[in-house]
Amino acid sequence: MDDFTPPDRTDATATSIRPPRTDADIPAYLDALDIPGLADIHIHFLPQNVLDKVWAYFDAAESSYGYPWPIHYRYDTETRLDIVRKLGVRAIPALTYPHKPGMAAWLNEWNREFAAVHDDVIHCATLYAEPESADYVPAALAAGARLFKVHIQVGGFSPDDRVLDRAWAALAEAQVPIVIHAGSEPLPGTYTGPQAVAKVLERFPSLQFVIAHMGMPEYDAFADLAEDYSGVHLDTTMYASGFFSSPAEVDPAYRQRLAGLQEKIILGSDFPNIPYPYADQISGLAGLELGDEWMRSVLWRNGARVLGLEG
Repeated sequence: MDDFTPPDRTDATATSIRPPRTDADIPAYLDALDIPGLADIHIHFLPQNVLDKVWAYFDAAESSYGYPWPIHYRYDTETRLDIVRKLGVRAIPALTYPHKPGMAAWLNEWNREFAAVHDDVIHCATLYAEPESADYVPAALAAGARLFKVHIQVGGFSPDDRVLDRAWAALAEAQVPIVIHAGSEPLPGTYTGPQAVAKVLERFPSLQFVIAHMGMPEYDAFADLAEDYSGVHLDTTMYASGFFSSPAEVDPAYRQRLAGLQEKIILGSDFPNIPYPYADQISGLAGLELGDEWMRSVLWRNGARVLGLEG
């Protein structure tokens, strides 16, 4: 375990650049911030049959969540790729995740093929709590996978399951980031929450976990992990976007924590499966009023560092 000492940001909280109101405003906003683009670590591209099932689930969100979830970017694959490029995403994740055993290995093969035909797509991979993960995770890494996704609520397994130890060990050795949805919203699962993630980190403290959705709703517990472990980061997916919460609803004490965690927070969007324009995510983060320098770190620097886009 590594203690995280927040940097002094008292002189870097000025906010002078107007945030984007529409997607068309985003490139000019990035130019004004003087950053080369967006390092969004949480974007989904999926095999079409899987994507159809995901979208059908969101179409029925009122029965699952109790409120509608209209997919804002319901377009074909090439159109969606073109959209994120025009938004300024410099390297495009294609996060996939299985909901049952025997699915992860073929998703990993799809990911390999998808990245091979798109130069700016990050070669991604995934895993499930099954004995085969001990073989297909190292195989994916050997094939060049640079980013993993794990979804605890959808998968219905504990990240602390010992069957995953060899997979976690391989990922820790490779220092490849893993976007992990372990928070208990929008729906709690049997294994969601910070406890099992903390147990994994106790055994593999160098893992590069990126906690999706800031750990919603267990924000402080996951922020503790980001402070305690050098490889743990938080991604902003849907946070303060106006859908689950707005900047005005953020607790002042937690807002202060976010200022101290400037180097540990990475832009995430959940594109294309979001029920609002992409610009709402960026304007929501700007609405926290933590400063233009904080926004530069979150929108570009931190994600570029973790994804290896720098230098």
